[in-house]
Amino acid sequence: MTEVNQTPMKNAIPAGMLKKFAVQTREDAFSHAIKARIIDYLTDFQLTYDEKEPDIVISVGGDGTLLQAFHHYIYRLKDTAFVGVHTGHLGFYADWTAEEIEKLVISIARNAFNIVEYPLLKVTVRYTNRAESVGYLALNECTVRGAEGLLVADVLIKGEKFESFRGDGLCFSTPTGSTAYNKGLAGAIIHPSLASIQLSEMASINNRVFRTIGSPLILPRHHRCQVKPVSDNEVLSLTIDHLSLVHENVKFIEFVVAEKKIRFARFRPLPFWRRVRDSFIGEGENS
Repeated sequence: MTEVNQTPMKNAIPAGMLKKFAVQTREDAFSHAIKARIIDYLTDFQLTYDEKEPDIVISVGGDGTLLQAFHHYIYRLKDTAFVGVHTGHLGFYADWTAEEIEKLVISIARNAFNIVEYPLLKVTVRYTNRAESVGYLALNECTVRGAEGLLVADVLIKGEKFESFRGDGLCFSTPTGSTAYNKGLAGAIIHPSLASIQLSEMASINNRVFRTIGSPLILPRHHRCQVKPVSDNEVLSLTIDHLSLVHENVKFIEFVVAEKKIRFARFRPLPFWRRVRDSFIGEGENS
């Protein structure tokens, strides 16, 4: 039996390895002011601001800002690490606060750090009227809905029909995305060391005629799940994280754990379950 790694992959990186950086911000004056400070500080440390080929991307804002940064630099996942600064409510992906900018800058310029890799979701759309497919990567989740209302589709796991779904839609999430929209659908929270995808239903119809499993499904790395519309020439509405898309003539959509991963630069410990507690419960009097 192969031993399963119980923690996200970490690679120790010596100080001074980060030479080029970029900053992604949300559109508010405070976040832009933080960006200006970061650029001034890091250029004083002889780092180069490079929006095309950064070694590290600093996201300033919230989780939505980091999702935008991820998709903006999706072509550099092997070479770029991410770190988040939250300027409002506590962000699940953010390690640092606006008050800690000086500490963060010194850590980037002078300190050793770890690279932590988290799983991503690969989404492939195949069509009835052409051979070419379209692929996407999601950091949080992908949702599938009928563009004109009810989603009516078969769900296949490893090529075998599992159920026929009728309802508002389906949500496929990554382990880190399990704390996002998936949680609102009563899905499980999954540790990112478990390379998996989770399927959660959105208001399924269940009666004597139509029946679904009704519970979230957690699929391992080697399992593929397909959503196949029952009607030909179906038009489906997809969201890939914050992106909204419409696809016509969908034959099926396939979901699987991606080979690529997102890389986060960790300059200090911040365990996953502590993030979950701080984001949803708070410290509490007994913590």
